Amino acid sequence: MENQIGNWNDALRLAFFDLWSSVANFVPRLLVAIVIFLAGWLIGVLLDKVVAQVVRSIKIDNALRRLKFDELLRRGGFNLDSGLFLGALVKWFIIVAFLIAALDVLRLTAVTLFLQDIAVYLPQVIVAVLILMAAALIAEVVQRIVVGAAQGAGLTNASFVGLIAKWAIWIFAIMAALVQLQIMAAFIQTLFTGIVVAIALALGLSFGLGGQDAAAKAIDKVTSEIANRRHHQG
Repeated sequence: MENQIGNWNDALRLAFFDLWSSVANFVPRLLVAIVIFLAGWLIGVLLDKVVAQVVRSIKIDNALRRLKFDELLRRGGFNLDSGLFLGALVKWFIIVAFLIAALDVLRLTAVTLFLQDIAVYLPQVIVAVLILMAAALIAEVVQRIVVGAAQGAGLTNASFVGLIAKWAIWIFAIMAALVQLQIMAAFIQTLFTGIVVAIALALGLSFGLGGQDAAAKAIDKVTSEIANRRHHQG
């Protein structure tokens, strides 16, 4: 009987020792994980504010408002604020990245792998948003340049040509963003080829029709100059 009680005491002592060893090993890792996560949170919040200010200083929202994006978002219950949106994406990417590091310290492999998939996809979302923001700025500038060049060439449909150039950039940007997000990549590539051909034909037709008027004006101008010279010589 005494031997049996002694065996139980030894078993309990060993169990408590193993439990204490596990706790003693886990607590330092937990503290390190908490420090890593808090550091990531602070860095994410800081970068959120920096990115938001930088994007707002570029005034991308003004270009998006010209395209009525603010009305579209307002219907869905959102306000147009590209800086806030992009800053939030950067913040959560940083937080998730540091959270992965913290969970790795805790050796939670399954959760770490899941968050790694999210962390890999978040940069693609950020790049897609940057593509669309760049398109908002470039499309406006290109439209003005094309309209000015077309008017300088004497084309009567200069506004239409500028509109084609503007939406061509937007279409390419949207397709590039979808490919970046890995949404129907093969279909987008096929569609891209078709749209390039269609835009080329539209531009060719526009310049062709406008070029006829420009050529006619040029011919009339040359003819009138020749007639004036003959009149003066006579």
